[in-house]
Amino acid sequence: MGLMRFVVSPPQRLTEEAVGQAYLSGIDRIAWPVQAGVAGGQLVLRRSVSDSANLHVPWQVEGHGLLTLSTGSLLERPEPYQLPLELARGTISQLRNQLAEWQAIGLVVPEKIHQILSQAMGRLGRAATGEDNPQASAELAEGAIRAALDAGNLLAASYIDQVLSVRRRGKQKLRWLLGGDLGCSLLDDHTAGQFLLTFNAAAVPACWREIEASEGSYRWTICDKQIEWCRTHRLRVCAGPLLLLDPRGVPDWLTLWEGDFDNLLSFISEFITAVVTRYRGKVNFWQCAGRLNTAEILSLSEEEKLRLAGRTVELTRSLDPGTPTVVSFDQPWGEYMSRREIDFPPLHFADVLVRAGLDLSGIMLEINLGYHPGGTLPRTTLEFNRQLDCWGTLGLPLYVSITVPSAPHDDPMARRQVIRAPGSWTTKTQQAWVARYVPLILAKPYVQGIIWNQLRDSQPHDFPYGGLFDSQSRPKPALKTLTAIRQAHLK
Repeated sequence: MGLMRFVVSPPQRLTEEAVGQAYLSGIDRIAWPVQAGVAGGQLVLRRSVSDSANLHVPWQVEGHGLLTLSTGSLLERPEPYQLPLELARGTISQLRNQLAEWQAIGLVVPEKIHQILSQAMGRLGRAATGEDNPQASAELAEGAIRAALDAGNLLAASYIDQVLSVRRRGKQKLRWLLGGDLGCSLLDDHTAGQFLLTFNAAAVPACWREIEASEGSYRWTICDKQIEWCRTHRLRVCAGPLLLLDPRGVPDWLTLWEGDFDNLLSFISEFITAVVTRYRGKVNFWQCAGRLNTAEILSLSEEEKLRLAGRTVELTRSLDPGTPTVVSFDQPWGEYMSRREIDFPPLHFADVLVRAGLDLSGIMLEINLGYHPGGTLPRTTLEFNRQLDCWGTLGLPLYVSITVPSAPHDDPMARRQVIRAPGSWTTKTQQAWVARYVPLILAKPYVQGIIWNQLRDSQPHDFPYGGLFDSQSRPKPALKTLTAIRQAHLK
């Protein structure tokens, strides 16, 4: 069994929640199943292989909040590594690599970035040569991390400004989709008015659990009114996911057929046929399936999940051949693979579908940020950029669906019980995330749009306080920022 150990200085620097989310990956960034724990003040990770690995761990950084940082590729060795030092090496290495890559394509890099990078390198050098004083070395390493993250954010901002300037040459606005999920209830007039100021598209859930709560009995009222409202206000409509493999996405009666794949496939096909037949000609694109890669319901194998994904696309295409189809993938970094055996990492799952000749129109990445379990760990701007580029290699348009929390406490309307870092998320940090990361997504030419996963905290939803309207239906600051982005850049 492979074993890697890291000294944490001071020991209380690493929380129990962070230990539970730490994982190892290879050079391909695919997570290995690991057992993580703390022993003797050290972070200890065990796995079935002994290859070199990168450690990924949530780390609280002054001025930056909680971010998942990564080490470089490390060999297994008898003596433990100094965790802050290795995280500093990994963070600086990523910065230097991204800097070189963007300079190679012509990015003009402000001198200030080089200056901050030089400061980070100096602190790293002193930390690496001062390991005989662990506390001093850790403090220097923490300073190197902060400086590298400062430089990384400046570098990303420079990239965004220069790319958007080129894409909007002639001051033409982009034909880009910015949408919000309408949920399973109708909007009140005030919320609807705010929605129309911000978004040019809407996601209509078509939730199987709500539409066919009793087998063979369909309730279309909410979907009918939502789609009609969208068409009245000339919003582009994303309908789906038609199949959401989540306990809250399928009707209770379907579980009676658990383990009977042929009958499950038949029921799924009947529901998709009913929805697509009813709304074809009224939808701009279909989200055929969602969360298949992370699903743990109905006793489905990995091969059966692939078959379901393929079937949803083929059937939708046959019923409405003129409308684009997408499939969404939850937790695109694949952190969930560190705690259970998975045959297909999310990117590989998508690649299989793309190569299957299904005439798939696009891929959607579902990112529910900062929630555990079931969400995506918070990432640096440069790591977020790297992940988008990895998915961009599939050669299909990308869409990104997002939830970002705005409060750390319990949410009575949330269906999921999840962990968020105490004090890390507020309405201000939600707004700051939107201001920094949405323009980065917008700068990618292969990304065609964003959907905000949860609109209102006042209605039942999956993830705590991830809406753009609070429990009193008041707009949050993040909504204002999205509105400004739309007015500045989008048609």
